[in-house]
Amino acid sequence: MKKYFIAIIIIGLLAIPAVALNRKGQPAKAKANALEVSFNYQRQNGPGSNQYAVWIENEKGEVVKTLFVTSFTTKGRTRGNEQPMRGYVKRPACVPTWVKDVKAEALSDQQLDAFTGATPQAGGIQTFTWDFTDQNGKAVKKGTYKVFVEATLYNASDIIYSGTFSTNDKAGQIALTSQLTQPDEQHKDMVTDVKAVLK
Repeated sequence: MKKYFIAIIIIGLLAIPAVALNRKGQPAKAKANALEVSFNYQRQNGPGSNQYAVWIENEKGEVVKTLFVTSFTTKGRTRGNEQPMRGYVKRPACVPTWVKDVKAEALSDQQLDAFTGATPQAGGIQTFTWDFTDQNGKAVKKGTYKVFVEATLYNASDIIYSGTFSTNDKAGQIALTSQLTQPDEQHKDMVTDVKAVLK
């Protein structure tokens, strides 16, 4: 009878899935296979605001993928008899770092359309996911990359959040730093609580 109970216990233990533990005896984090970028967006009043872009660059500073850019930036806005003009041409202060890094002038309207979206009319959490692929959907090389979130708060007031990570990293949050060109108290809440998390 005793052997019977021991056999049942052994079988039960074998049925429990093995869980990898770290040095502290806690479950080890799995290797990440995607990056999630999120922030709280609050629409601002007046022109010269509400434009933002989210993108990824490699170690050489080359843009490998733009996850999102607002439609005014790439398409502009025409009124009356105005000629169509890209927003960053009409307003050079419109997400200028993204425009320079992505070499927007060299991209066709069709290429820009692939990652352009409407500016949200209502506030709330905006979320974007990078699946470690380039703009053509091809898997990128394993290595170090940098994520950027740029927001034009108002005219020349522009803020950039950025953080470096590796596609070999475990799941977890990425430390971000921010750089502001000109303070703007009236529009400072346009983009807040910016996060980048490997999942």
